[in-house]
Amino acid sequence: MNSIITHPENDVATDVVFVKTIPGLGVFELRPIDMQSDIALIHNWVNRDYAVYWEMNGFSEEDVRETYYKIQEKAQVYIGVFNGNVAFLLECYDPKNDIVGDYYEAEKGDKGMHILVAPSEKAIPNFTWTIFTVILDFIFSDAANKRIVVEPDARNHKIHLLNKRAGFVFQRVLDLPHKKAHLEFCTRNDYYKALQSV
Repeated sequence: MNSIITHPENDVATDVVFVKTIPGLGVFELRPIDMQSDIALIHNWVNRDYAVYWEMNGFSEEDVRETYYKIQEKAQVYIGVFNGNVAFLLECYDPKNDIVGDYYEAEKGDKGMHILVAPSEKAIPNFTWTIFTVILDFIFSDAANKRIVVEPDARNHKIHLLNKRAGFVFQRVLDLPHKKAHLEFCTRNDYYKALQSV
């Protein structure tokens, strides 16, 4: 799949921090979350059945807003836009500042991530996979990020398959206070090697 990746300069005109154009599909952009305009939409997503692993089912809009203010204290939160429409949410964090850092030996260059894809109104083949590659391209575009660390819920089989396809390597099951999780790592080489076999 051919793609064009750019890094727009942050200025007054745009908050976009990353762009990936996929010929025949469209343009993906990443920008920081806007706590005023984005929370209503995120509230809608996290209260749907498919987002159960996000652990915000039943949260009010104000609860979601407060949660994201807390998340922003330790993480960068981005909104993913596809052809002008909000399509996913990305949280990037330093595992040393997260509970998962208490359960494995975090290394310099580790970057944690959480992703939530919008509910689909019109099915696009391989859309979630394409979003996944946009996110990994974004994270690995920073040379300081050597390895991506994830800890999805052990019951979330869909994300395990996606992680494996992208080159993540399962380490072990973690007994976190709020869930049983799969600890998985993906280096830049793991990811690029996985892309060759897709």
